[in-house]
Amino acid sequence: MRRHSKDYQVAALVRNSDKGAQVASQYPSVRLVYGDLDNAEILENEAREADIVLHCADADHVGAAEALTRGLATHASESPGYIIHTSGTGILLFADMERQTYGERSSKIYNDWDGIGEVTSLPDFAPHRNVDKIILGATASNVKPAIVCPPTIYGLGRGPGNQRSHQVPELSRCTLQKGHGIQVGAGETFWTNVHVHDLSDVFVSLVEAATVGGGQASWGPEGYYFTENGEHVWGKIAQTVATAAHKQGFIPSADVKVMPKKEIDEMCRYGTLLWGANSRCQAIRARKLLGWSPNRQSLEQDIPDTVAREADVRGFVKHHAAKIAGGG
Repeated sequence: MRRHSKDYQVAALVRNSDKGAQVASQYPSVRLVYGDLDNAEILENEAREADIVLHCADADHVGAAEALTRGLATHASESPGYIIHTSGTGILLFADMERQTYGERSSKIYNDWDGIGEVTSLPDFAPHRNVDKIILGATASNVKPAIVCPPTIYGLGRGPGNQRSHQVPELSRCTLQKGHGIQVGAGETFWTNVHVHDLSDVFVSLVEAATVGGGQASWGPEGYYFTENGEHVWGKIAQTVATAAHKQGFIPSADVKVMPKKEIDEMCRYGTLLWGANSRCQAIRARKLLGWSPNRQSLEQDIPDTVAREADVRGFVKHHAAKIAGGG
């Protein structure tokens, strides 16, 4: 955001001095606020003073969402406060979770335009739904909420701290550690995906809209934005990861093996859900209202670099497969 406009006065919540130093080294003009999501008083006070709140830290922290919306609710109606909250399309996993069906294809696709009412009234037991309700419920005249709901995020981030996403890097890590590709059930489940840089464009557009009184963006009950740029099948992604790891010399073959749910979840928390449940959606609202036009490289094109980064971080070296084969 600072790169996009130097006119913004930005405050960032950081947990400790080490994190603060990372931010300050890259963005020296950003005001650092020390605390965490459990510091409700700090969050409420900062939201009270802010015109726009970007909440990207945790999609499931009830206390933080309540504190931020309380602070924004003190704004006058003629100068409302805006909150842009990050949820996630894990919220769409609820049907497979309820049925306990993993690895199986679903034809159900949600959309954020003419299907917005369905999206904003999902069952309360759906992941992230409790916090989504807090954000969307803050619809007084002095609070303007919007939710950005990303799917599988890939690509390397640009921030001063963590630049790693989760689902595909974790699949790559587990593939490297097991020495073969990993699949849940039949491997036929679908997710949508987005490059992290394309995702950041949505946040920038919403901030720009907020600075001019909301602009053409939707806020409130219909302010819900999926951010997909295509979809993938997890079985095919498992094969792509295994092939990349084999070609780079990190595992002995490109074989993919179906593994038990218990073992997958022990390797990666919620791995069965992340790679074995369906999350299908269409991002219509951002394209229609914000002019969003994602154009970065595809998930499949990005996977070899993701595998290489994970191998480097985990201490894998070229010809590691030969070491495994030789018992070294």
